Amino acid sequence: MAPGQLRRREARGRHTRKVRGRHTPVVVTGIRLRRSPAYIGGVSDLGARLRAAGRRLTPQRQLVLDAVEELGHATPEQIVDTVAARGGAPMALSTVYRSLEALQDLGLVSHTHVDHRVPSYHLASHATHVHVVCRECGSVGEAPTDVAKEFVERLDRSLGFEADVTHAAIHGLCRDCRSPREET
Repeated sequence: MAPGQLRRREARGRHTRKVRGRHTPVVVTGIRLRRSPAYIGGVSDLGARLRAAGRRLTPQRQLVLDAVEELGHATPEQIVDTVAARGGAPMALSTVYRSLEALQDLGLVSHTHVDHRVPSYHLASHATHVHVVCRECGSVGEAPTDVAKEFVERLDRSLGFEADVTHAAIHGLCRDCRSPREET
């Protein structure tokens, strides 16, 4: 097969393109080919990055990364449900956690604890906001990181502490839950 030629892998139903002697996954969309979701966030070869870290790009890790991208914010349980809904083989929760750990070590995903339960995972390229969580109704919203700029600067000045607010969740009351309390 000539370099750059598209090859169909019937067993997995994916398309690959041979690049530098390796078959790289691509998604066919009409006539144009675009890279699969594993190549998000400026990652040119996820497989090579995983191998450099002593890991492999397993089908499970690819499925987990695809599910996180699709869901935006996802708990490990939601990832298991999403993979199952796509008709994939059942995936153990421990496999999802190990995959998320590997992807987080590479800087592809990040997590936030929006409540006292399991963390919510999202693409690292999506970490441009602070989560705000209503104590009353449980709704989760997003605020740009700029709203915490003064707070972060004050922590740095007073404590020499460099805060990462993209990993934080601020708890309080949303507008809807606050309104009835202010009327009384």
